[in-house]
Amino acid sequence: MIEAVPPGMILILGALAVPVLGGWVRKVYMLALPVLGFLQVVLLPADFLWTVQMFGYELTLVRVDELSRVFAYVFYIASFLSVVYALHIKDNIQFVSGLIYAGAAIAALFVGDLISLFVFWEVTAIASLFQIWARKTERAYRAGLRYLIVQVGSGVLLLAGTIFHFADTGSLEFGALGLVSPGTTLIFLAFGIKAAFPLLHGWLQDAYPEATVTGTVFLSAFTTKLAIYALARGFPGTEILVPIGALMTAFPIFYAVIENDLRRVLAYSLNNQLGFMVVGIGIGTEMSLNGTAAHAFAHVLYKGLLFMAMGAVLYRTGTIKGSELGGLYKSMPWTAGFCIVGAASISAFPLFSGFISKSLILTAAAENHYTLTFLVLLFASAGVFHHSGIKIPYFAFYAHDSGIRCKEAPMNMLVAMGCAAFLCIALGVAPGFLYEILPYPVDFDPYTTSHVVNQLQLLLFSAAAFVFLQKTGLYPPELRSVNLDVDWIYRKGLPTVIGGVGEYLGRSMARFRASVLGTIGTAVRYVQSHHAPTGALGDPWSIGATALWAALLLVAYVFMAYR
Repeated sequence: MIEAVPPGMILILGALAVPVLGGWVRKVYMLALPVLGFLQVVLLPADFLWTVQMFGYELTLVRVDELSRVFAYVFYIASFLSVVYALHIKDNIQFVSGLIYAGAAIAALFVGDLISLFVFWEVTAIASLFQIWARKTERAYRAGLRYLIVQVGSGVLLLAGTIFHFADTGSLEFGALGLVSPGTTLIFLAFGIKAAFPLLHGWLQDAYPEATVTGTVFLSAFTTKLAIYALARGFPGTEILVPIGALMTAFPIFYAVIENDLRRVLAYSLNNQLGFMVVGIGIGTEMSLNGTAAHAFAHVLYKGLLFMAMGAVLYRTGTIKGSELGGLYKSMPWTAGFCIVGAASISAFPLFSGFISKSLILTAAAENHYTLTFLVLLFASAGVFHHSGIKIPYFAFYAHDSGIRCKEAPMNMLVAMGCAAFLCIALGVAPGFLYEILPYPVDFDPYTTSHVVNQLQLLLFSAAAFVFLQKTGLYPPELRSVNLDVDWIYRKGLPTVIGGVGEYLGRSMARFRASVLGTIGTAVRYVQSHHAPTGALGDPWSIGATALWAALLLVAYVFMAYR
């Protein structure tokens, strides 16, 4: 019975009934959907395979292995927590689109062919769009359009790559592809867009902060982690991913430090954390791939927790600007406490989830002699403590007293944050529960003396640097500002260039048209001057002159005819 419905379809089909339900029945129903889906994944037999023949192609709708299963577990947990967090709202659009979005992402984890992957890839793009548009502001509408263009563009590249790959190999299997042909290169680029590779990342910081309070929590869990899964499935051990991932961990730090919008800070932080996962995929060993899966699992929870905390602040205060906040620990102590747990987790403090997952990737980099990459990851670890571990809770709750007095977050928000915080701590204290479900056997202890001491030293010096910069006034202040990123190219730069080129072409066409019309006018005036009554051809000809011309024309015709 459980094999009769592909994983994720429980959420997709179940979402359609949400609008017809009401009251506590709707709430219980929505909470039951991810629970049932989670149980289905638990009970699916190992190595289960379900294929169908469609349009002459063999499609694999379900392929169960440990890589897809571990991502599915955390996706269902994120779905449940996101629904709990959103229970206070009455907007059916957000619930329906959120459940379909989560279901499509989960279904994509289990498909075994590129056509089915493309279908669910595009469903996630369309469904997630409504988490942005549901905010119903002009900025959200424009950001949503840009987000849609990028996400659909990723799908178009995936489809084109699939067509080329099928033409080359005759296979649609979604397995280890490698960068071996134009088709797989296009597929790699499609995954890279959704994973927010450097120079392809602008859509993330552009769209996520413009989503609704609850929509950003949904968005933070699925799109980019689905791309990480796809890279781990299709391109493990692809060497170019190591420098790409290292760059991803480093450059967002500088933007996050100077950013005033705290949800945008978290968007840059999300990009930073994805870099660790991409490095793990590029290294390609069992330990590094385990580290990628573990870090994706932990990241969904602690990043969701941080977005929940900032969403609660936005919900109660109406602003998320660091320059306008501060002192909220007095009004929102529970939210502040949960935010600190998320901050400690993303900073990889011992006994928190980030420590037990990031250690796998760092160890894999060191053991495989990626020395420069290892140093970049250490720098990025210190940087993430600055912008997410310290900046987020400090400027939102403690930096100064903004004078804002508000209610604590609604109870359902606190419950969702409490559950996420509990899981962040539980995974850090007992990592064996996560290690047991990773794709490969784990023989690793994160709590060795060297690991713990090195990480505490890193965090201590990072904290000391923050305090020093604050006391000396060198730390960038929280100011109302606009920070330019690569999205400026297609938001402002490209339209300006296109507009300038269009204006130049318009002027050139106007000059050309005027020149042509002038030439035609001159010709017309010339003809008119000769055919006017006073012109050479305007006076009536005499009979003799007419006869002479007729004779000349006849001689010319006879001569031409008999040459």
